[in-house]
Amino acid sequence: MEGKLILKQLTPYQQGKQIKDIKEAYGLDRIVKLASNENPYGYSSHVKDYFSNNITDFEIYPDGYTAELRTAIASKLAVNEKQLLFGSGSEEIVQMICRAFLYPGVNTVMPTPTFPQYKHNTLIEGADIKEIPTVDGYHDLEKMLESIDEYTKVVWLCSPNNPTGSSLSKEAIYSFMDRCPKDVLVVLDEAYYEYMDASQDPGAVHRIETYENLVILRTFSKAHGLAGLRIGYAIANEDLITKLDVVRGPFNTTSIAQKAALIALEDSAFIEETKSKNNTVKQDFMQFLDTIEWTYYESQANFLLVNTPISGNEVFQYLIENGFIVRPGEVLGCPNTIRVTLGNEKDMSQLQNLLYAMQQQLSKEI
Repeated sequence: MEGKLILKQLTPYQQGKQIKDIKEAYGLDRIVKLASNENPYGYSSHVKDYFSNNITDFEIYPDGYTAELRTAIASKLAVNEKQLLFGSGSEEIVQMICRAFLYPGVNTVMPTPTFPQYKHNTLIEGADIKEIPTVDGYHDLEKMLESIDEYTKVVWLCSPNNPTGSSLSKEAIYSFMDRCPKDVLVVLDEAYYEYMDASQDPGAVHRIETYENLVILRTFSKAHGLAGLRIGYAIANEDLITKLDVVRGPFNTTSIAQKAALIALEDSAFIEETKSKNNTVKQDFMQFLDTIEWTYYESQANFLLVNTPISGNEVFQYLIENGFIVRPGEVLGCPNTIRVTLGNEKDMSQLQNLLYAMQQQLSKEI
C-alpha cells in the first residue's frame, strides 16, 4: 500500500541505546543519562504516595475532556477552561497543530536549530519549511518576520530554545506578535518554562485574548518529572482551541497521567526545589567550563549546549565509554558541541572530572 511520498524520505525517531546494552558493551556497572533533559530529582513525592495507595481502574476509558486537571490548571493560570487543550506530551500538540493548519502549498517558519519535531511533522503534512538560523543561540526574530509571506500558516518560537537554552524576552515576543500577520498562527513552546528565572517570564498566558493567533505549549515532562507518563497542554483563545480539538484523539491522555499531573501541579515546593538545585549545578558547571576554556550558550533551561574542541561525536563516545550519556551536537544541527542535561551534584562532579581529564589529554596532543 502506497502512503505519502514524504514518508519514504523521513526516518522514524531513533531512540538511543538502552542503558542495559551500554553496560554490557563497555563493561560498566553504572550509567548516568544526561541526554534527554529529564529531571534528575525525579518527581513529586506526593505522586508516589498517591499511587502507592491507590490503583486506577485500567478497564475504564480515561476522561477525554481531562476535566479535573483542566479545572486545576485553569484556576492556576487564571484562564477559561475552554482555553486549554491536552496532549500526550506537548509533542502530540505539535502534531495536532501541523495536522490542523499545514498542507501542501503553504509554509511554516522556524528557527534552526530548534526542537526537531516541528520540522518532522511539517514534512509529513507536505508543507514547505523556512528555517532561519539562530544568532548566538537566539531566534533571529527580524529575519523570521521578513520570511513570512502570504502562504505562511505557522511560526514556531521555542523559549527556552532546545537545544541552545536561550529564551525570548517579553519585549521581543510582544514586538513580534504586534507585527506578525493576524492570520498566521504563532506557537510559543514553553516546555522548559518552570526552569526560567522569574525575570525572564514573558507572561504570555495573559495575552492570549490580545493575540488571537497565539498558542502556548507547556508540559509535565521536564521540571515536573513525569516524562514517562506523557502529558502536556496548550493555552490559547477558545476559538483556536476548538479548531485544534477537532484533530485530537478522543482518549489521548491516560487516567494515570491526568491524576499524576494534577498532584504534581499542586506541589509547588518540589518545582522550587528542582529549580534551585538546577541553578546551583548550572552555575558550578559553567564555572568549571570556564576553567577548561570550553565555551557554552546562555541557558534558561536544565541543560547547556557546550562548544567542544573536537567533534561532539568524539566527546560523546569518550563519555559513553566512561558511563555518561550526553547528546552530541551533530544530531542536533550543532557540530562540535554536546548538549548536557544538568544532573545532580554528584553526577556533575564526576562528569567534570572526565571532561577535565579529556581536556588535559587534548592539550598534550597539541
